[in-house]
Amino acid sequence: MPPIVTEPGPLVTAAAVEFRLRDPGGRYRGVRVLQELVRPRNHPQLVRAGGDWWSVGFPRPAVDRMEYQFEVLHADGRIETICDPGNPRRAPGAFGDKSVVEFPGYGPPAWLDGGQPAPRPANEPGGTMRFELASPRLRADVATLLWSAPGTDPEEPLPLLIAHDGPEYARYSGLVHFLERMHAQGRVPPMRAALLAPVDRNESYSASARYAQALWADVLPALGFLAPTPAGRRWRVGMGASLGALAMLHLHRIYPGALGGLYLQSGSYFRQRYDKQESGFPRFRRIARFVGETLNASDWPDLVRVTLTCGTVEENLANNRAVRSALERQGYDVELHTHRDAHNYTSWRDSFDPHLVELLGDVWGDGSPQPR
Repeated sequence: MPPIVTEPGPLVTAAAVEFRLRDPGGRYRGVRVLQELVRPRNHPQLVRAGGDWWSVGFPRPAVDRMEYQFEVLHADGRIETICDPGNPRRAPGAFGDKSVVEFPGYGPPAWLDGGQPAPRPANEPGGTMRFELASPRLRADVATLLWSAPGTDPEEPLPLLIAHDGPEYARYSGLVHFLERMHAQGRVPPMRAALLAPVDRNESYSASARYAQALWADVLPALGFLAPTPAGRRWRVGMGASLGALAMLHLHRIYPGALGGLYLQSGSYFRQRYDKQESGFPRFRRIARFVGETLNASDWPDLVRVTLTCGTVEENLANNRAVRSALERQGYDVELHTHRDAHNYTSWRDSFDPHLVELLGDVWGDGSPQPR
């Protein structure tokens, strides 16, 4: 006889999770878990565990947390995707909220303690300002949030972090909050961050020569006026996740001298031979061609400090390892750090400390352009 379930939500142990969904009145004909950890992504399927409940066990993969949703088949044949109504934990993302399971041993990063910093007026010096950077080459404006460390002079040359999907990084990964905390603790020097919004993301971030030229010829010069840096590429570090990481690496390879360091998370380094599941992406061949050229180069004249991060269950972990090995062979100072999560903004957030801090410290030191 199946167990009688009286409490909603998942049952979590160190080794597994039991997903449960209450279904009073038998509204559903079927229920599946949607997750990004293993294939198939719409697996496992829940079974009835008593009159008003669906339930299924899921062994713990090599992660400390997992995001999921339920796909429910209604009695009338309609299919709906929902968060788990019995689980109050939610993770925000560019495609909406997901429910979250946190396995024993997981904890959010320490820099989140104490809540969000006090809000500032949008254009107060030392806060975050909004700009539209005109790009004739894209025939569009690049929406940009420019954050400056508190107490800095707008005209003072400072190191600059440039992030693809920057507003999303700020909203879903707390990037500005993180930089605020690290600056307050003296772990990063006085600095600025330019958070670039995508322009037709799938097109621009897919090893597009036109987009790289727009960054080089339109966006970086505009940032030079709005966010002056000391002379030399060292003071500009590029950052991105997924396709945004690919596009930042592409900028560096196409325009030597554009960047002095790279922080690349879960880069979408598709390869023709190994990523057939991604072959339906419109710019798959262009990405695979660029990645192949990067992997096959014997050396490179523009060597910078590079940090890569990737989740332990991501399909593109092998590709990130291949890129790390290729850059290392070409003479880069490069590291790859894995973390026990998947392809999502919380996962990227959780690896900021210490890896982003260490990269910025290695590239910028104390932020002073004078010899020490």
